Amino acid sequence: MTPPTRITVSLADRSYPIVIGTGLLARAADHTLEVCRPTHVAIVTQPPVARHHVPAVAGSFRAKGIETTLIEVPDGEASKSFSTLQAVIDQMLAARIPRQGCLVALGGGVVGDLAGFAAAIHLRGIDFVQIPTSLLAMVDASVGGKTGINTPRGKNLVGAFWQPRLVLADLDALRTLPPRGRHAGMAEVIKHGVIADPGLFDALEAAPALAEPAEDLLTLCVRRSCEIKAAVVAEDERETTGRRMILNFGHTVGHAVENAGGYHDLHHGECVAIGMVVAAEMAAELKTCPPEVPARIEALCRAAQLPVRIPAMPWPRLLEAMRLDKKVQGDHLRFVLPTRIGEVIIRGDVPLDLVERVCRARGAIS
Repeated sequence: MTPPTRITVSLADRSYPIVIGTGLLARAADHTLEVCRPTHVAIVTQPPVARHHVPAVAGSFRAKGIETTLIEVPDGEASKSFSTLQAVIDQMLAARIPRQGCLVALGGGVVGDLAGFAAAIHLRGIDFVQIPTSLLAMVDASVGGKTGINTPRGKNLVGAFWQPRLVLADLDALRTLPPRGRHAGMAEVIKHGVIADPGLFDALEAAPALAEPAEDLLTLCVRRSCEIKAAVVAEDERETTGRRMILNFGHTVGHAVENAGGYHDLHHGECVAIGMVVAAEMAAELKTCPPEVPARIEALCRAAQLPVRIPAMPWPRLLEAMRLDKKVQGDHLRFVLPTRIGEVIIRGDVPLDLVERVCRARGAIS
């Protein structure tokens, strides 16, 4: 077995390791005990993940004599809600999870965001371990400490910065993902190539079957994405300098499409793919990047079997959802725009008529 890769997110006393490898789930307790000493562990997960992975993870903690409580939440984005958050907290209180306890998020981005927020507010904060089981969670959602829930007014508008003590990415878990889940995760990998790593982008373009990547490419995608995000988060943990905002490339329109569609029509990564193509086309219109940049991004998204067109919806609804984006300053929408593959800028002066024109050209908008 190849030794796992370790990447450190450097945040002074909040620093933590990302461990990437295979066969890690059965050793979850060993890795957790390297960073904290919980007396009681609550595992938050969803039914499809629980069937595959709870026996190994829960068994590893029980083998160490650590009391373990399982909390299942409904599958899907709808679980990122006040009602589900309250249900999780109620179960943690009923199980008497103490301040010396630890919450383990076992699942995809929804579970990580929800469980991380629960950890941040339970007894004013307890230790938290991310065990991502989806590609999107491994390459993006599990790293960086952003936790939260959605509201009818927008995505991730309620939450907290709460860094995990450990991220444990077992690549074996990706074998249980349905194809659509793998494709959605690849959107965030493409994003990392656009914002920071032209070599990663080139490797994706050269892949003979990006929708079903070979094991070595998948390992590269997870490792480089984690390295890129760890470096950005270390520079700007709470988005105070603006550097971390580059991670939102594709998310202004992407989150708006999710919100306007009620969080059930498309996966998050699919919406990010649409948002990246739209942002790149805006950049080309503004002459901030060459015209081949949006073409290359669209081609890569199509190769990963990701959507590149906005689904049918009224323009006022989409615009209102964009205005709820956390990057908005006053009345100005702010977009992360590419200047080339591997570099982006943040613009708050994109004309609204250009935004509308590109969005209408990219979808069936009434």
